[in-house]
Amino acid sequence: MSDWQAALGPPAPLAVGLLVALGGGLLVGLERERRKGHGPGREAAGLRSFTLVSVAGALAHGLAVPGLLPAGALVVGGLAALAYWRQSPGDPGLTTEIALLLTFLIGALSLQAPALGAAAAVVMTMLLAARSRLHHFATRVLNEQELHDGLLLAALALIVLPLMPDEPIAWLAGLKARTLLGLVTLLLLLQAAGHVALRALGARLGLTLTGLFSGLVSSTATIAAMGGRARAQPELRRAFAAAAVMSTAATWLQAAVLLGSLAPGLLRVVAPVCMAGMLCALGLALMLARGAPSVASGPGSGGPLRLREALLVATLLSAVSALVGWANGHFGEQGLLASVALAAFADAHAPMASLGSLAAQGRIAPQLLTQALLLTIACNTLTRCVTACVAGGWPYARWVIGALLLSWTAAATMGFGILAALR
Repeated sequence: MSDWQAALGPPAPLAVGLLVALGGGLLVGLERERRKGHGPGREAAGLRSFTLVSVAGALAHGLAVPGLLPAGALVVGGLAALAYWRQSPGDPGLTTEIALLLTFLIGALSLQAPALGAAAAVVMTMLLAARSRLHHFATRVLNEQELHDGLLLAALALIVLPLMPDEPIAWLAGLKARTLLGLVTLLLLLQAAGHVALRALGARLGLTLTGLFSGLVSSTATIAAMGGRARAQPELRRAFAAAAVMSTAATWLQAAVLLGSLAPGLLRVVAPVCMAGMLCALGLALMLARGAPSVASGPGSGGPLRLREALLVATLLSAVSALVGWANGHFGEQGLLASVALAAFADAHAPMASLGSLAAQGRIAPQLLTQALLLTIACNTLTRCVTACVAGGWPYARWVIGALLLSWTAAATMGFGILAALR
């Protein structure tokens, strides 16, 4: 038994495998029959051909004759090549020929793992049936920059991230290189989801969701960007303010995610605080979005990812992690709070990640973590308030500042209650 067969488990009974292969072949064949056409120029394979090829794959595997399965694959591949050679010169596609060979292999897989074989047949049929939609998406909907950013994100997540070392870095307060890059990848992934929401749901709802996802990269940058757009389009000021306030909800959400992933044992302490601030900001953002005018949405300029901002957050996170770890080691709690406050004026992500790393190592107590979290958001709130006034003017800033103060007050009320209970 080969390694892949051992991984899939023992073969299913021949009758079960044949039935699954028969069903998978019929499913693929039905879709190909609709595309086959009529007359001398029709495709070479249709409903019966795909069904027979799938059953043949199951039998070739089930009879357990040495060499029968690869020989069958060679025969089907040869027939597919012959069909391609004889097809109409006006249709140079290889889809049907490749699908014929894959159907044979799916038939063989159906005997070894019926559920996996059936799933493969369904996925392949869906892919074949979605030809027009996929072609339209690839050529009309997806632009060059979006394709570039999608490939970049895939390479980062599937190639670079698994290769990163997993050892703690002492001068980064115990953070790991893989953890840092994982956070960058997560931010980029959520930012891409926000771009998709903007394209799919329109500007009013999509802009609000974009504010949420952009806030995961930088709430301050989001508030500044929305403020600039509010100055340029004052009639849409409320919609831009809703997106900015939604980025505030993202700050609380990210605090819970960062602290929960780095110090899962303390999530029960910080989660209620973050939840109170997030729900307050979320409710205010939805109220603003509900009263905002609906505006048309297009692809916009640029791609879905802002890699520079995400990398800047990672760089700042590294520098602040070193600062916070050094201050905590040399000056204790007072040094920790002072360094966290100073760092939070620039960005809230890095101090929170540093706090989570220190808490995971048991170097700070839950009470101090809660205090430092509230202090971090408070200092960063001052920066965002000033940013809102400078970028969008008072008519825009009054909504954003009000939401910032109300959400922090809600979180602080919950936090002080937890601190009182822990004493």
